[in-house]
Amino acid sequence: MTRKKIGLALSGGGARGYAHVGVIKVLAEHDIQIDLIAGTSIGSVVGGALASGMTADEIERMASGVRWRNMTRPSFSPIALLSNAPMGKFIERQFPVTRFEDLKIPFAAVAVDLAKAECVVIKDSGDLITAIRASCAVPAVFSPINHNGQLLVDGGVMAPLPIDAVKEMGADVVIAVDLLASGATFNRMPMTALGMLFKSAMTLLQAASTNQRNEADITIIPQIAHIRPDRLGQSQDCQRCGENAARAAIDEIKRLISDQQ
Repeated sequence: MTRKKIGLALSGGGARGYAHVGVIKVLAEHDIQIDLIAGTSIGSVVGGALASGMTADEIERMASGVRWRNMTRPSFSPIALLSNAPMGKFIERQFPVTRFEDLKIPFAAVAVDLAKAECVVIKDSGDLITAIRASCAVPAVFSPINHNGQLLVDGGVMAPLPIDAVKEMGADVVIAVDLLASGATFNRMPMTALGMLFKSAMTLLQAASTNQRNEADITIIPQIAHIRPDRLGQSQDCQRCGENAARAAIDEIKRLISDQQ
């Protein structure tokens, strides 16, 4: 009997993306083979890394080097505060391959074409770095990315949890990791324009992910409500939350996979 294909859908979530790394580490520890990956925003960074052939430990080392100063710079665009071009350079130095054609695991990065108000699933061929930058281009925070004539922004605008994308790639069983579902326990209003933009964006993403969550076979929800999505300094705490959530779900994941054989 042919083995069913296991798909991994990784949500957006800003600096909370370290929790994705924790989940991937636990899946690797239990020899859960991932056949297809789709990622939105920070999920596209972690998912792209895994698809490129990086191990969980290599992704963890890459993540430990992330700082706002090597991810962003001021934008010269009148419609955004920052550019994520430095993030593209950082990823290019870290990934073993940078084109979709060379990936070890089929992968899709989800972005949004604002002009057409539609999701754009970038996969199969072309430049991986540009696709990930587009998927991470939070509107007003980061400059939109021109990709094949389309001006693209963060996929979380319409698909913060890219379950449909990985299903369309052919996944029979979908494991989703939702970094938005646990909400937030930090209720103080932001004191800066950038903080206000991040809080507003995360509120919208959370609402959208709630509507998509039930489409997965199992959804892992790390308990990261206490971690702000712009705080890179809490990476270890965030990763530990991802590991704990994955370990709590691992028996159910194994059962799902076994049932589908």
